[in-house]
Amino acid sequence: MKHEEVIEELHHIAGQLGVTIRYERGDFEGGYCILREEKILIVNRRLPPQRKANVLATALHDIGLENLYLRPAIRAVIEDEVAKATRTEH
Repeated sequence: MKHEEVIEELHHIAGQLGVTIRYERGDFEGGYCILREEKILIVNRRLPPQRKANVLATALHDIGLENLYLRPAIRAVIEDEVAKATRTEH
């Protein structure tokens, strides 16, 4: 699956969760926050598509995907990204 396809699918998942995705410039990669009761996922617009997909997948996992049906390919991408992030934290 291409990174652009993954990003599109992750946008759809975010919509199901009521999360707004915003692309901004800055000295950060991205992450999830709540601002005035609105769920927002911010991603650095200058990141390459692969990193954008990584940030989106990891943040959506942290929000919680247990109650959503995810296509197996997307679930695998999300689980792979979370595993990579966990390994780099240790």
